[in-house]
Order: sequence, then C-alpha cells, then structure tokens
Amino acid sequence: MARKGRTFMILAVIAAAVFALVYFGITLTTNLGKSTGEITAEDANKKLGKLYKDIRVNQAEPLKGQIDLDPADVGEALPDISKFAVSVENTTSNYVEIFSSTEKSGTGNDGWLNEVASAFNEANILVEGTPASVKIRNIASGTAADYIRSGKYIPDAYTPSNELWGEMVKAGGVQTELISDRITGNVAGVVTARKKYDELIEKYGSLNIKTITDAISANELAMGYTDPFASSTGLNFLITALGTFDSSDLLGDQAVQGFEKFQANVPFTASTTLQMRDAAKTGMLDAFVLEYQTFVNAADLKSGYVFTPFGVRHDSPLYALGDLPEQKREILEKFAAFAAQDSYQKLASDRGFNGLNEYISELAPVDGPLLTSAQKLWKEKKNGSTPLAAVFVADVSGSMAGEPLNRLKESLLKGQKNLGKDNSIGFVSYSSDVTINLPIGKYDTNQQSMFVGAVNSLQAAGGTATFDGMVVAMKMLQDELAANPGAKPVIFLLSDGETNEGHSLDDIRSLIETYKIPVYTIGYNANIKALESISGINEAASINADTDDVVYKISNLLNVQM
Repeated sequence: MARKGRTFMILAVIAAAVFALVYFGITLTTNLGKSTGEITAEDANKKLGKLYKDIRVNQAEPLKGQIDLDPADVGEALPDISKFAVSVENTTSNYVEIFSSTEKSGTGNDGWLNEVASAFNEANILVEGTPASVKIRNIASGTAADYIRSGKYIPDAYTPSNELWGEMVKAGGVQTELISDRITGNVAGVVTARKKYDELIEKYGSLNIKTITDAISANELAMGYTDPFASSTGLNFLITALGTFDSSDLLGDQAVQGFEKFQANVPFTASTTLQMRDAAKTGMLDAFVLEYQTFVNAADLKSGYVFTPFGVRHDSPLYALGDLPEQKREILEKFAAFAAQDSYQKLASDRGFNGLNEYISELAPVDGPLLTSAQKLWKEKKNGSTPLAAVFVADVSGSMAGEPLNRLKESLLKGQKNLGKDNSIGFVSYSSDVTINLPIGKYDTNQQSMFVGAVNSLQAAGGTATFDGMVVAMKMLQDELAANPGAKPVIFLLSDGETNEGHSLDDIRSLIETYKIPVYTIGYNANIKALESISGINEAASINADTDDVVYKISNLLNVQM
C-alpha cells in the first residue's frame, strides 16, 4: 500500500509538471512576437470593457440643429476688456492707454514696463502745459491683436512682443503708426537640452534654425512650440520655419511640403508656454521655444539647456493706434523717450531684457496678409494627413444648472466652427449616468447639425460621475480606432467640479496612460487642481474659464488642437 501511495504521488507531481509546461507553453506562444505594450493594451481593453459594463449608458435620439455657416467671429467671443487687468493706472485725465505684452507688464521680473510707467506718472511730465500719464493694460500680444483687429476694443497704443503683431493689426485695417521700434530688447529662441544639443552639434556642426528644422524633419529632435495664433514666439517660429524651406516664397509648394514633413514630427503644439515647459520637465521634449528674458530668469533651465536665437527680434515696438489727437501722440513719444533712458534700460537688463543685443534677424520683413495666410496654412497642415477623432464630454450635473450650462452651450456652439471637416467628432454628457448624445462620425454638415442639436438638448440634473463619462468616451474612441486605425484620439472634458459618483481617477488613470489619449479639460468656475491632474497625465492643457471668458478660451483651444 505504501508503494502504491508513493507511486500515486509521483504520478501527481508529473501530471502537475506537464500541466505547468503546457500552460506556460500556451501563454508563451500566445504572447510570442508581441511587445509588452501590446499585451498591456490587451489588458487595458479588458479593463475598459469591465468598467464600461458597470455604467448605465443611455443612447440619445439624434437631433438636428440649425447650423450657422458664417465663419467664427473672434470679436463676438471676446470677453469684456475688464477681464484683463490694468497693471498701472493713469494718474491724470490727460493720458494714453497702452496694451502691453505680459513679459513686461506682469509681476516680478516680468514687471519692467510697470515700473517705468509708474515712474513716468510720478515725474509730472507736461504735454501742452498739462500733466500727462499712461495707463498700462497687461494682455498677451495675440489676444490684444484680436481685440484691436475685431474693433471690440482699441486702446491708444500697443506694444506687443514683436513687430509681427503690428503688421497684422495694420493689415486688419487699423490705422497704425510706429512710435518706437524698440522700447527694450529681447530675442526668441529654441531651448535645447544640453545632451541633445551636443548630439546635434556633432552631426550638423552648428545649431541654428535651419539645422533645427532639418533635425525635426529627420525625427532626430522632439521639439514643441506654442500656438501661432496667440503666442509671439509661436508665430515667429512658424514664419521662420517656413523660411528655412523656401525663403523666397514662404507659402510656395516647396515651403508647404517641407513644413508638412517637419510638422509630422512635432510632438504637440502647446496652448501656453507653461504647458510646454511642463512637458519638457517630464522628458517628453528635447527642445522648445522661449523668449531669452524668460530663459535667463529660469534657474531650472540655465544649467541644463542651451539657447539658440531665431527669427525677428522681440524688441517690444510701440505703436499708436487710430487717428490719435496730437496731444496723445506726444505723450507716447515722451513715454518712449522716458523708457529709453539709461537708468531704465539698466533696470530692463536687471530684469533679463537687453540680452543678445548682437543678434540680428536674417528673416526678411513679413507683411500682415502673409502672416494671416501662414496662420491659415498652419491650421490646415498642422496635423498632416492624420485625422483626429475627438469626443466631447460635458458635465450636466445639477451644479451646472443655469448660467454655467448656458455658457457651456454657447462656448461649444461657437467653438465648433473650429473643429475641421476632416476630423471625426462624438459627444457624451454625464450626470449620475452617461448619455451618448452623438456617436463619433466625420464632421460633415450632417454631423455638425447633429452636434449642434445635441448641445442644444442638454439639461442639468443629478450627480457628477465624471470618470464614468470618461470611460464611455474612451470606449467610443477605441471602437473608432479599431475601424480607423490612423486616427489620433482626443478627449475634451468640460466640467465645473469634482466627481461625487461612479468611478474614480485611480480607476481609469492606467487606461489614459496606456491609450495615450490627451484629455483637455475646461473648468467652469471649477476646482482646477482636480482637472489639471487629469490633463497632466498626457501633457494636455487645462483651462480655468469663468462664465465671462469661456467662449473665447474654448474657441482658441479648439482652433489650436483641432
């Protein structure tokens, strides 16, 4: 009996060993030839399917809405000018208002012009026998140009970062007179990580805008730049890059073909400099664009990065706008002369300006109509031949009732004009449960009409199951990618608060990471930190918009990303 027992145990061990060999052999064969990422993607798909089954998903009846075929009206979307702070108030009734770019009318090192303006106002300078002063409004160059060109609000004067915006304002039909071509010096450049810089120097011998665009086109440099519709450095880089492909015809076939090849290897275009710098910190980018004044004031950049200047100089020209009375024109001239004094230029140098004075632009003058055409080209070609598949996920919980939901609707109805007909769009709304208001489809006139109908039908009630809405959007995108593998997935999440029902961010974080879906978040008077944590997973932008400026901000975001 003992011998039989031992024999049975031996047979059992052998059977277990055979089973293990067969099991692991099958597993090995199943995974043979697959990367870890593919296996992870399979696991992600299983997890997504499991989460999706836990959610109550409703399918709305498609509704068509009346579409407006007129082009987007920038002026209509702009908020009241009071949204942009006055950084220096006038001290007399005899004054000029100046729109100033943010790197010189902000705070700290970015507040040089405010210091100059305050000193000017205290100096009791007389113009036609009357004390004069200036009023400075802190506003980004591109946004300021939108106000001026649309006629929404035209100040007495404008000092953008560079001359390109002055040309665009002039081309917009606004009377423009150059008072000073430089009130303080600055330069735009590409900031490259030292290790990558050394690699490029070894291959190309030197680093300049031509070798940089060549390296990007050859997929040897991962570089990001900022929105050329809003950013002075982004617009400068776009024009300069086009010039490297054909300096004699920036919009000719040779330049356009070169730009398309180059743009195909640009990881992403940032909505803001901050978003771009955050991406660089994660190691996603080898290089990015920045102004020299910001670079020298950034302790985290000076030791590990190299600055390579490009394009037109950023010397903050000063323009008079409209048919100004001679008295106001004289105030501007005296203010420009005041700022040019040695003491104030030394102060500018202390704040990081006036560096690289030896740099001379090789870019030929570019007029406003050409700049506008270049922006349109960028909009058409920035995604190359890769269409986008986007799902909008809208919070319709009870806290969105009233004005927040009304503004959400308005922002989407106006912003949808920027979506692009080659892209595919879907729409989801959520409260305690989730509704698919519009399945993903090519954004033709029919889909556009149903998108408008879906937005108009939204009503607010119930809890906030944000991540249930995200799960449904990801499931829709994965199904779309299975049918159209070449598409690039994107999610736009519009919400006013944190989740209080359904799944959590921890439940879906790994899915967002594995699928590499950028999630752009728009907060309506929201807890922006919660939304930033979602967008930060794949380096997308997070916008904190109140009811006054959400229409403009969403229009800009969609213009850049879609």
